[in-house]
Amino acid sequence: MQPTPKELNDSIQELTNYRNRLRSEIINMSQKLRISKVKIQEALQENDELNKIENTIKQLKDQSESTNS
Repeated sequence: MQPTPKELNDSIQELTNYRNRLRSEIINMSQKLRISKVKIQEALQENDELNKIENTIKQLKDQSESTNS
């Protein structure tokens, strides 16, 4: 059973919100620990969970585009 376009869009939105919240938490915690901005950016780029979320969002967007075509 294929998800509806609305279900895909809702999932994309929820994952995007979660990704943004997680990024903010990492940044805030790092700033409290007085970690340099360069190290914070490296941590964000290397974070496995953020990378998985990004990949999932991309897959859902691709699926949404193919469903809408």
